[in-house]
Amino acid sequence: RAPGRRVVALAATQGDEIKFAAPAADDGDDDEPPPPPLTERVAALAASLPGLAKLSGKTVVIKYGGAAMVTKPERTIRDVALLRALGLRPVLVHGGGPEINSWLAKVGIEPKFVRGLRVTDAATMEVVAMVLMGKVNKTIVATMGAAGVRAIGMGGVDGGLLQAQKVADEELGFVGEVTGVNVDVLKTQLEGGLVPVVATVAADADGNFLNVNADTAAAAIAGALGASEFVLMTDVPGLMRDVKDPSSLIAELDVPGAGRLIDEGIVAGGMIPKVTCCVSALEAGVLATHIIDGRRPHALLEELLGDSASKQGTTIAMELS
Repeated sequence: RAPGRRVVALAATQGDEIKFAAPAADDGDDDEPPPPPLTERVAALAASLPGLAKLSGKTVVIKYGGAAMVTKPERTIRDVALLRALGLRPVLVHGGGPEINSWLAKVGIEPKFVRGLRVTDAATMEVVAMVLMGKVNKTIVATMGAAGVRAIGMGGVDGGLLQAQKVADEELGFVGEVTGVNVDVLKTQLEGGLVPVVATVAADADGNFLNVNADTAAAAIAGALGASEFVLMTDVPGLMRDVKDPSSLIAELDVPGAGRLIDEGIVAGGMIPKVTCCVSALEAGVLATHIIDGRRPHALLEELLGDSASKQGTTIAMELS
């Protein structure tokens, strides 16, 4: 995590594991309505043609984490698989905080914090590496494969994908910031028809594992690839003028507008680094960035393929069209 970033401390619990499951008819999912009739699904697919035509063959980087990884995690993964099947070139960059917290509790490691920031000591780093590059990453790959789309899991250490160095605050331990991205590693997989699934564990020049913030890593990857779209899946609907009023959602804004919202205090707390990630991706050449609610069923498909009326998140671009 970048120096000075405010992080909300999460208690280590054993109830937040990421649970992947195949779809079931008697699922009982209260937040997702039953599938519409075939005629409606066909009509929806036809209506998405403008969005598909615009993004077919284009690279899209998606940061996947938060509540979307705890509640129905397989739903988002199948949506990413669908994007690949429809001709897009998605790259999925994931976190795994809830799963890390769960395993820290299981092995008896007590989380440590300095000024509200998590300390990643050597023992914690071992768990982070095992959980992110092992259980979480490979389960995502397997789930995508079950949906009929080939994916390949990798960590930031593989092929030197993410170059990183320790953050300036040494008290935080093995926490890193991205200094470079080896895009050739990703391009090789994309050109082979695979979906890269990236766990954001990097290594320093001495080969030490570093825990890198997934938002900033995803933004760096999107910028280095020159992605058409960068999507941040969060636990909120998007940017709102009043966080207590969902109807105050800001559908779109440009980079100067995003800066004004931060200056005015409308964008505050944990949303500031997310907006900063979007701006950094745009400045690196990404065409459009999106902050969406990962808890919302199929929010990713709505945002990328829907028309302006159906989008439910916030789009940030260099300039508004």
